[in-house]
Amino acid sequence: MGSIKQAHQNVVVMRHGDRLDNFDPLWIENAARPWDPPLVLEGKVRAFGIGKEFNNSLGFPIHRVFVSPFLRCLQTASEVIHALCAVDDCVNQMSSADGVSIDSSKLKVASVDYGLCEMLNKQAIRSPAAPKDGVFAFNISECEAVLPQGTVDSTVQRVYEELPKWEESTESARDRYKNIIKILADKYPTENLLLITHGEGVGVSVTAYTPDHLPVKGVKYCAYSILQRTINENGSITAGEFKVCLDTENTGILLGPVPQQLIKSSSNPNH
Repeated sequence: MGSIKQAHQNVVVMRHGDRLDNFDPLWIENAARPWDPPLVLEGKVRAFGIGKEFNNSLGFPIHRVFVSPFLRCLQTASEVIHALCAVDDCVNQMSSADGVSIDSSKLKVASVDYGLCEMLNKQAIRSPAAPKDGVFAFNISECEAVLPQGTVDSTVQRVYEELPKWEESTESARDRYKNIIKILADKYPTENLLLITHGEGVGVSVTAYTPDHLPVKGVKYCAYSILQRTINENGSITAGEFKVCLDTENTGILLGPVPQQLIKSSSNPNH
């Protein structure tokens, strides 16, 4: 009988950085895509800083990145990937705009998946900004162009090939976040993943995988959770249950004492 090889798989679930419309409410008045704001400079700096933090203190490498198609998430992913793949130590760089040389071989794949997208309802997409026809019109090629050159594997098949329908329920969105975390982890069980999504997705990653299903009342910009499970290899691969293995409050996730059904969705400004 062969010996069992045991390892751990880590999945980091991260919220995007500081979005422009929370700092300039008038931006949406003339925006071509008011539901899809970019990051402000502070958001890019924050995301790049988190990438450097991952390099210095995460304790394990990131092998693959999956990201929501919303621009704020794509730009966050770009900054984090620049930091993760930087050739130099980036002590003096604040963001990718400061001229960061990268080695794209350090991170195998960055892919866009609709399953990580924002909750597509009025609780998350503010009414004046939502498309009147419910069509968000994402183009995957344009999304991929935001990510650093050489880091995208466009051959990866998306888990969710289409966006959810406009006015999806909050419960459906939460189920979607839980499902995609599990599906992506099972698809790549021997690799550590970084999923860049929205506040609700990070909250679900904590609530779904803590023993008492701890409620989350707030998720700060670039906050992240870390899920970890054991992986046993003995001819075939078997996986244990995920556990949240990080002090969530130190990574910008605020736990709430109230019952889950009474928690308001973290839609403003948590998305």
